[in-house]
Amino acid sequence: MTSGALTPYLSMLSARFRMGLQYRSAAFAGLCTQLFWGVIRVMIFTAFYRSTTHTQAMTLSDTTTYVWLGQAMFALLPWQVDTDVQSMIKTGTVAYEMLRPVDIYWLWFSRAFAQRIAPTVLRAVPMLTVAALLLHLKPPATWQCGVAWAISTILAAVLGSAISVLMTISLLWTLSGDGVSRLLPAIAYTLSGMDVPLVFFPAWSQPLLFALPFRDLVDLPFRLYLGKFAMPQWPVLFGQELAWIIAFVLLGRFLLAIGRQRLVVQGG
Repeated sequence: MTSGALTPYLSMLSARFRMGLQYRSAAFAGLCTQLFWGVIRVMIFTAFYRSTTHTQAMTLSDTTTYVWLGQAMFALLPWQVDTDVQSMIKTGTVAYEMLRPVDIYWLWFSRAFAQRIAPTVLRAVPMLTVAALLLHLKPPATWQCGVAWAISTILAAVLGSAISVLMTISLLWTLSGDGVSRLLPAIAYTLSGMDVPLVFFPAWSQPLLFALPFRDLVDLPFRLYLGKFAMPQWPVLFGQELAWIIAFVLLGRFLLAIGRQRLVVQGG
């Protein structure tokens, strides 16, 4: 795409991002809620480590840092469909959306990406600051690990947006969309490592968990932060994230093309 061709999508991204930054009260409430649940989860893991006699795959200090990173990056997960597009599909006004002289997929992707990064920006900085000063959040293992974490987190945001757009596109085949909005986020929450770090899952499940795309949303960036992967492995890990992004984008575009061909708006 040329710079001129990108203008509509960048404008949508900017507009939705600025709109998201206006919800400061909601962000503060979310910050307080995530701090509360973060403390609860750290207490649970602390009790677990104190009661076990076996050597664990991660130290308590690393697990505590993993938890706080998860609380800070909570909004990046594909939690829901785009409610505005969902309303358009229900009312039929999505037909007007599809008449726009733009690529609808990238327009919806821009919206989804902004909806992830705006609340994350509002919550992550104060969350990480409080956790680092008071709640035992460790700094990155090295500055290189910090850079790797930042790159992987950006890729995770893109991947989460691609999954979210795919969820939204699926509404073209459903009446309400409640099923996908409830099922996929629960799967992503569990299999990404947001609930429990993936290294605590049974050994037989590790190859499958590491092969699935959900791991790239949470577990991979956080373990890069902790220095759990050697630097020669990083290109392969980033390549896996990029491969899943491309796969979800292509799948989303393919399903959207099919959906546009079969779309029937009630009454006409």
